[in-house]
Amino acid sequence: MHKPTTPYGRFHLALPVIDLDETLTFYTNIIGCPQGRRDARWVDLDFFGHQLVLHQVNPEDHPTMATNQVDDHAVPAGHFGPILEWEAFEGLASRFKNHGVEFIIEPYLRFEGKRGEQATMFVRDPSHNYLEFKAFKDIDML
Repeated sequence: MHKPTTPYGRFHLALPVIDLDETLTFYTNIIGCPQGRRDARWVDLDFFGHQLVLHQVNPEDHPTMATNQVDDHAVPAGHFGPILEWEAFEGLASRFKNHGVEFIIEPYLRFEGKRGEQATMFVRDPSHNYLEFKAFKDIDML
């Protein structure tokens, strides 16, 4: 099985957003991402050690999201997110609840007692981009 490298490579993701300020508030105030450079229609964020760039687009230019059935959940086909330490996952789930963030899929344990056991949850940012957050008690099961 391939294991993640340490130190790990960083990714860069440019994400279309409809309301730059509202979406920026979600990522900085709720998730806790530090802000980097900013221009009138984009902003850089430190997303768990990765570069996330929010690019403002017109609402009609924002892609729609299809879903696939996974574990009796309609999982958004287009989504992204970090793999967190277990405690960080639990803390972020609590932050989402405390801020009234609607879960697309509530936090739950997948593959319980099996290879690949993981905690997962899905939320949507204010611009309708879907995020999945995961945690493994045994990271070798990634």
